[in-house]
Amino acid sequence: MIQRIQTVFLALLAIALIAMLFLPLWSKTDPTTGEEVVLTAWNLKSYFLTEQGEPGSAGSVPQQGTIAIGMLAIAAAVIAIYEIFQYKSRLNQMKLGLLNTLLIVATLGTMLYYAYFVGADLVLPGEKGTYEAGFFMPLLALVLNSLANRFIKRDEDLVRSVDRLR
Repeated sequence: MIQRIQTVFLALLAIALIAMLFLPLWSKTDPTTGEEVVLTAWNLKSYFLTEQGEPGSAGSVPQQGTIAIGMLAIAAAVIAIYEIFQYKSRLNQMKLGLLNTLLIVATLGTMLYYAYFVGADLVLPGEKGTYEAGFFMPLLALVLNSLANRFIKRDEDLVRSVDRLR
């Protein structure tokens, strides 16, 4: 029963969260000084851009660790992979899906905290940064998780209806 559609959704969820670990989440650039602040799943760092627009020397802001974002994303991805192999117990899959929803929301909350409260005042206070591709991966994972949970519940309802007819 591993070939069900929710397996595809859970596998895509894990891929999205793992991809988030390697993509920038948020950035903000000061056009006057050329300093850019970048938030990733592992750190918040700043650097000065070279004339070619590439990262150059370290910026004026000390690097800060944001390991909580990465750890929450890894935990959610591991739970999604574990949930795939719990196909014999759909109730356990639904519980793991709920736990995964909470972890993904916690990942989003942590990302927003670092983007709005920690990184926002570093360069150009008052200006908002731009969300990068990695920021949208947990949102995609949240949608995929809800779809997987919906199909798991549909399977459970189907099994219960067949048992009722016996």
